[in-house]
Amino acid sequence: MIRIENISKNLGEFCLDDVSLKVNEGEYLMILGPTGAGKTILLETLAGIYPPDKGSIFLDGVEITRLPPRKRNIGMVYQNYMLFPHLNIEKNICYGLKSRKMSRKDMRTYISRLTDLLGISHLLHRYPGTLSGGEQQRAAIARALVMEPKVLLLDEPLSALDSETRSKLREELRRVHSITRTTMIHVTHSFNEAFLLGTRMAIMNRGKIVQIGEPGEVFRKPNCKFAAEFLGVSNIFPGHAVQQNGASHIDLDGFKIFPAASCDGNVYASIRPEDIIISLDPFESSARNSFSGQITEISDTGLLVNISVDAGIPLLVTVTKKSFVELGLRPGMTVHLTFKAADVHVFENLS
Repeated sequence: MIRIENISKNLGEFCLDDVSLKVNEGEYLMILGPTGAGKTILLETLAGIYPPDKGSIFLDGVEITRLPPRKRNIGMVYQNYMLFPHLNIEKNICYGLKSRKMSRKDMRTYISRLTDLLGISHLLHRYPGTLSGGEQQRAAIARALVMEPKVLLLDEPLSALDSETRSKLREELRRVHSITRTTMIHVTHSFNEAFLLGTRMAIMNRGKIVQIGEPGEVFRKPNCKFAAEFLGVSNIFPGHAVQQNGASHIDLDGFKIFPAASCDGNVYASIRPEDIIISLDPFESSARNSFSGQITEISDTGLLVNISVDAGIPLLVTVTKKSFVELGLRPGMTVHLTFKAADVHVFENLS
């Protein structure tokens, strides 16, 4: 469907640096990254707003790198709606259809079907300034979809909305995608949106895509230090991996942990707090990583409780409130920690 090959674009403060990406037909791709990572520039380069300094863009096998935006059949929705304030919602949605030589009857039928899908058919006579943010964003999405784009680009479309409206519109986006099967690329800062909407997700940093995959896989197995920290992995340790007798261990300043993957040299190791089992007595298990330590701090976040343990290295463990109460954990207690080799995620010493 979409193939991006070695795209670079330098806008000074923002840039793309040799980005390559494939997006399949009907896919819902989420793009996450910190402010300034290059997410919006990537969408705008795809849309034709900026020509790349180098590289190529293909849509359905046809190169569109230098085509003007109007000839790409790619729609785009921004977070600030960008509706025409002097036109009512029906005319806003119809605006792009003027070039299609569609009869007024067919146009009304088509718009009615789309606005029913988005729940705004009763607002067609209203003007943007009289609508809520969620209603305006639905209208902006309808205006983009009415052109039947091959690809719909969404630049943080939910970020300006309140929590309840954001949740409702997120569900509507999922429903629209399941019905229309339009290929969508959606920039967001929200991990919830990535999980609930995305078939795949990409993480960007400093103009590069540093990791891409199914949301669950990316969250469970970050492939670099930046991705791990961005995704909120708390237990990240630099170390030196050694292969010995056909197996690997990672030396963290004299503290050894055992990963499932074979590795060698300078690496980072991460263990998600929820993957660590905490107990009052030694835990009988085939898991290769078992340690004892002392609780140094407890943070109750509501449903979950974060427990900091000094086990030779500082480890953060997450348990449910129920488990916390049942175990009777408190600062100063000696506890036992266990985690599987498969739960040790190893990546190279990359930023």
